[in-house]
Amino acid sequence: MLKLTVKAGEYLLVGENIKLVFTGGSANSLHVLVDAPKSMNVVRSSALEKYGMAAGPGNEVKHHKERELSPEAKEKIKAILMEERKKAKRAARA
Repeated sequence: MLKLTVKAGEYLLVGENIKLVFTGGSANSLHVLVDAPKSMNVVRSSALEKYGMAAGPGNEVKHHKERELSPEAKEKIKAILMEERKKAKRAARA
């Protein structure tokens, strides 16, 4: 087992595909972002205990495909981003 001291904003790489980013915390909790492939099973120990599951094969979390945005929503998002870019250009000129 490896014990490390890290600061907010630092990260750990596990293998080539997993990145753990420490975003801060307090004396009683730590905030961690986990960037891992969907094929990796990432589960909190409290969830395993709550549902009486053991970590291991057969208890993988199933990922569901995210719903597609409607064409109308995509157009609205595009318009908002274009307007924000225009505002940023105007502000840079001023």
